[in-house]
Amino acid sequence: MRPQTSLRTTLTAIALATAALAAHAADAVHIDPKILSQDVKVLSSDEFEGRGPNTAGETKTVDYIIDQFKQAGLQPGGDLVDDKRGWTQDVPLGRFEISGPVDVSVTAGGTTKTFTQGNEVAVRAAMTGAKSVDFKNAPLVFVGYGVTAPERKWDDFKGQDLKGKLAVVLINDPDFETGKGDFGGKAMTYYGRWTYKFEELARRGALGTLIVHETAPASYGWATVKNSNTNVQYDIVRKNPLEAHAPVEAWIQRDVAVDLFKRAGLDFDKLKKQAQARTFKPVELKGVTMSAHYAVDAKVITSKNVLAVRPGSEHPDQVVIYSGHWDHLGVGLPDAKGDKIYNGAVDNATGIAALLELGRAYAKAPAPKRSVVFLAVTAEEKGLLGSEYYANNPVYPLGKTVGVINMDALSPYGPSRDFTISGSAKLDLLDRLVAKARQNGIRYSADPKPEAGHFFRSDHFPFAKHGVPAISFGSGEDWEQGGVAAGKAAEDKYVSVAYHQPADEWSASWPFTGMARDLGVLYSVGRDLADSGAWPNWSKDSEFRAARDASASERK
Repeated sequence: MRPQTSLRTTLTAIALATAALAAHAADAVHIDPKILSQDVKVLSSDEFEGRGPNTAGETKTVDYIIDQFKQAGLQPGGDLVDDKRGWTQDVPLGRFEISGPVDVSVTAGGTTKTFTQGNEVAVRAAMTGAKSVDFKNAPLVFVGYGVTAPERKWDDFKGQDLKGKLAVVLINDPDFETGKGDFGGKAMTYYGRWTYKFEELARRGALGTLIVHETAPASYGWATVKNSNTNVQYDIVRKNPLEAHAPVEAWIQRDVAVDLFKRAGLDFDKLKKQAQARTFKPVELKGVTMSAHYAVDAKVITSKNVLAVRPGSEHPDQVVIYSGHWDHLGVGLPDAKGDKIYNGAVDNATGIAALLELGRAYAKAPAPKRSVVFLAVTAEEKGLLGSEYYANNPVYPLGKTVGVINMDALSPYGPSRDFTISGSAKLDLLDRLVAKARQNGIRYSADPKPEAGHFFRSDHFPFAKHGVPAISFGSGEDWEQGGVAAGKAAEDKYVSVAYHQPADEWSASWPFTGMARDLGVLYSVGRDLADSGAWPNWSKDSEFRAARDASASERK
């Protein structure tokens, strides 16, 4: 062998060995359960006041996240300030709060009943910009599920004029009860989501909407509805807010609605059954009217998304995003124990703790070829507003965003034999996650509650609407210790006792070992994407495929 050939061979061997070591270093990641626990403990402490946007709790939360990113050695990835990246992205929001008492009453047959905010009804602050809501004797009209779906030849309104009237509407889809029909059976479509109901009635010019709460089709109890709707509300700043919001947006207890139907000479259950067919026609609750008066404090505030970045070594303009929302409900109505702070330990201090630990892992590993962005968004609890704002005003072009892995309300318990994602979307990103999990002995379980509409309830959804492949990771229910019975029992207890309630607090008994194991998988999936030239997409029959394909030229 000639000397130069021998030297070339030796150098090649060294290069390959170095690359192999770098690859091993990149793939071997340690996630510390104790650090996860500590981050959740801090973020969900009373000191952070429930992490409400535009509060002292926001300031403490944003400062904590930035400090942790800095300590990890990541770089600021937010808005440009004097031609340099800062740590945040400004998110202008409308802030709406009911000030003073909420006077709501219903009159039927000459008899007037007064409702109490949070008991019979949960009235949201008007997001129209109006300083008050004041109406008397507004008629009530039952509009079934409130769906207009031309592609399904479905119209619940049949030309009904709703101006000056309150629409009484059912939650979820027309085929939720039967499990079969034009709306995907048990799996919720966007038509079943409460946000759609409010939007559709605003488009139709109604005075307002009363959504009838039922625990099964809503997927949560009245306590969640009350706590989520009677506190401060936020929205992105709109040129014409009446196009998205009617003056009145509220929920009503099922038993209260049944009584109103009865006083109008109607059978609620019978009409609900009729509403499950496309032949349904709106029905007025004759002789039943509602009156209300309450003041609204409306202003524009600026909240913050927080961004850190691990710059790519070869393609820094191409980005993989990990995301999670830092906000919770702040300070609100007291529970039975008098606790007013909605700490949000599981929802979503766990997701932010995960984001911080993944950031630390990437900072310690060799630089990826593509950039990796860590995005902590605001106002998820107000309607995915932080992620919605980012998706409409991206710091990094969406056409060159490889994919989004969102983390929301992760399990703080031990490992599961499975994992899930929010919803049942089909996309290459899920295939990659399934394959990587299988290598670690973890199987994929489809969303156990597709009827809950989780796909539309996490921060990956605004990205999906713009075509970016995006998923929201969910912890599994088949626990290694206790199986499905234990996992499901813990989930059910959380939803009934703690979800969107002051009881969502950190516990010293939480091991966080399952979350640590799962984050190792999420790291590997993101790392593979960051070190590859792959561009995942949606399935060919996905409603998000066209938007992704429209940006294909940006990826050439």
